[in-house]
Amino acid sequence: MAKSERDLLSTEIVNRGIESSGPNAGSLTFSVRVRRRLPDFLQSVNLKYVKLGYHYLINHAIYLATIPVLLLVFSAEVGSLSREELWEKLWEDTRHDLASVLGFFGVFVFTLSVYFMSRPRSVYLVDFACYRPPDDLKVTREQFIEVAGKWSKSDEASLDFQRRIMKSSGIGDETYIPKVVMSAEENCMTMKHGRLEASMVMFGALDELFEKTKVRPKDVGILVVNCSIFNPTPSLSAMIINHYKMRGNIISYNLGGMGCSAGVIGVDLARDMLQANPNNYAVVVSTEMVGYNWYAGRDPSMMIPNCFFRMGCSAILMSNRRRDYHRAKYRLQLIVRTHTGADDRSFRSVYQEEDEQGFRGLKVSKNIMEIGGDALKTNITTLGPLVLPFSEQLFFFATLVWRHLFSGSADKSRSSSLASTKPYIPDYKLAFEHFCMHAASKTVLDELQKNLELSEKNMEASRMTLHRFGNTSSSSIWYELAYLEAKERVKRGDRVWQIAFGSGFKCNSVVLQAMRRIKKPARNPWLDCVDRYPVAL
Repeated sequence: MAKSERDLLSTEIVNRGIESSGPNAGSLTFSVRVRRRLPDFLQSVNLKYVKLGYHYLINHAIYLATIPVLLLVFSAEVGSLSREELWEKLWEDTRHDLASVLGFFGVFVFTLSVYFMSRPRSVYLVDFACYRPPDDLKVTREQFIEVAGKWSKSDEASLDFQRRIMKSSGIGDETYIPKVVMSAEENCMTMKHGRLEASMVMFGALDELFEKTKVRPKDVGILVVNCSIFNPTPSLSAMIINHYKMRGNIISYNLGGMGCSAGVIGVDLARDMLQANPNNYAVVVSTEMVGYNWYAGRDPSMMIPNCFFRMGCSAILMSNRRRDYHRAKYRLQLIVRTHTGADDRSFRSVYQEEDEQGFRGLKVSKNIMEIGGDALKTNITTLGPLVLPFSEQLFFFATLVWRHLFSGSADKSRSSSLASTKPYIPDYKLAFEHFCMHAASKTVLDELQKNLELSEKNMEASRMTLHRFGNTSSSSIWYELAYLEAKERVKRGDRVWQIAFGSGFKCNSVVLQAMRRIKKPARNPWLDCVDRYPVAL
């Protein structure tokens, strides 16, 4: 096997034990599991992935080229005159050609008005809320294994598999699952229990949001709800409208089947709707139903979601009203979305289906790390030219062009030498002060930290969210931002990078800029425990 191929593999010793019979009885035994790791971005960045980002820069190159020249000419002309000569010249020209001056002034005012009226409105994130379930729904890792044992009917192989997953998951002992799952006495995958869980988490998050922002539900003009698995009729957005008696002309959307990255998609949709509907509020609700998505079978690849997914919900209030400038927490700066669903492997990497016994669940592909890495690589290298300092872009682009030009060189020894050197990877810490990486699992976060060369401080919010709340699907990036706020780390002007990925396969990024220093909120899911964090995982 070639060295480059071996670098994509990782090994793990599993199933340790002692041989019970045969000629080797009493000797130690073990198995070695070989799997593909997340692609190394340092070796696999491709020139085509930065095409979209640099296309944006090229579209604006005319401004970068002409504005400095115009400023230079203007400075040279004005610099040759003294202050008295300048005022005398302006007075003489104005007095003898008043019509031209008025015409110029009118054109200037008209051009300025068209510019300000046609440019996109600023979209603000006024505030957000993350639901924290009651303490009677808390479950430790040991309790989770007990619950899993009730559902698996004492199948020891299934329990051993889930114990190994939980041991290396990075999840702590204070996550939440529905009570109906804990009891394991009745089928929890029903519409009734799905609606009960949806009502608990969504209304809990929205009650807190409306209380924090002092916005009435009837003032909301746009509502976007995303939940991947549970999609009843009437929809979840209709449940919210009915519960809060919202106005009849509200623009509502219900996004389903879009995985853990759907929260960013919901924000993107709300932003577009706010651009088309001035002076409005938009609410985005992101959640997932753990009970309805519970898998009761014995297929290991379908047990993984049971081990990671936990209860949670976020509600975000967005606005394009200028009056909200002073009270908003963040300004929405940029959204970059990547979808690799055209590839069959990506499309089936997270797939809902029934197993051989007819139990419904999510099947996670063994190639999920590789597929997710490719999507993530495309997303971040497209995002880079839009957010990185010019010096970082220049170094990055120069090394890519250098490798691209010399990769086909006839000099094989020189070509192999070039191929063996790593390209320059931009330092994303120069573009962002805070990072909110989707808390999918400890393994995913480890690979992200390694390939993006992030520090433990950069990854702290993501790791602690995984430990305290588990994988809450599309709402996890908001629990991470709530952690940063509870620690009072967000200051005026700081930029926050939220990145999430999910089935399809999708990888989406959103960039927020803090409008002011964020003090510790009065309502926050971390308030009673934030002083205990960070903890070692």
